[in-house]
Amino acid sequence: MHFNFSKKSFFLSPLMWVFSFIVLADDKNIDGLGKPKEWGLDLQTPVTTVAKDVYDMHFFVLIIITLITLFVLGLIIWVCYRYSEKRNKNPSKTVHNTLIEILWTAIPVLILVVIAIPSFKLLYKQDVTPEPDLTIKAIGYQWYWGYEYPDHGNFSYEAFMLQSADELEEDKPFNRMLTTDTKVVVPVNKIVRVQVTAADVLHSWAVPAFGVKTDAVPGRLNETWFKADKTGIYYGMCSELCGVNHQSMPIEIHVVSEEEFNAWVVDSKAKYASLDNFSEDNLELTANK
Repeated sequence: MHFNFSKKSFFLSPLMWVFSFIVLADDKNIDGLGKPKEWGLDLQTPVTTVAKDVYDMHFFVLIIITLITLFVLGLIIWVCYRYSEKRNKNPSKTVHNTLIEILWTAIPVLILVVIAIPSFKLLYKQDVTPEPDLTIKAIGYQWYWGYEYPDHGNFSYEAFMLQSADELEEDKPFNRMLTTDTKVVVPVNKIVRVQVTAADVLHSWAVPAFGVKTDAVPGRLNETWFKADKTGIYYGMCSELCGVNHQSMPIEIHVVSEEEFNAWVVDSKAKYASLDNFSEDNLELTANK
């Protein structure tokens, strides 16, 4: 759980603590980091600065809209009581009130400004990629993801959703409709730039715990970034309707130590380079025939 409201929202602190208690009572997601939780009410536990800021923004706006809802509800109840026929035998003929009209115009504008300022800052932070430590390219296909590591030998591979735990080829947990046969591996506390595109139709590369969601558009290269501060396995999903098997495009990311990442890169270069060579040989044989 992460809160970063500071002095600017101190006046909201009583209601904030009420919401905090409700959310924390349901927050068992820490044990299942990076994946949805059955009957969960809250967002996934954030593990990047951007995701934490998204969480704070979500909670900040939730408090504002709750205050507005309670105020309007109270006003309606009071009006129904105060101006009922029993208590208001001679209704007022007033049709205009300059002060009230100014207030109900100015106050909503001020509320929107209060929401807009941190919102624009967050959008800028999400959009501007800092100097990356490594780059990954994610390519959306119907219906799986392909990945390339251009900074580490440019090896590439595909990730397909597993149907059951029996299909696992390595020691890792199986989560239905989230686990893939291969995985994306990144080092902890490193800035990772993800270039996103598609080979056929629109897709979207989204990982809730990282606070990232970027459209994959054929013929266009979009990019996003993240810096995970906790090791673990994190899951995402294609978030753009892309056809009949749209649900079969999960994303599985393993955040590991730098030593483990370097060892994985060495193994992957040998593993996926041999697969690439095998595919090229098959293409040459097919062409010769």
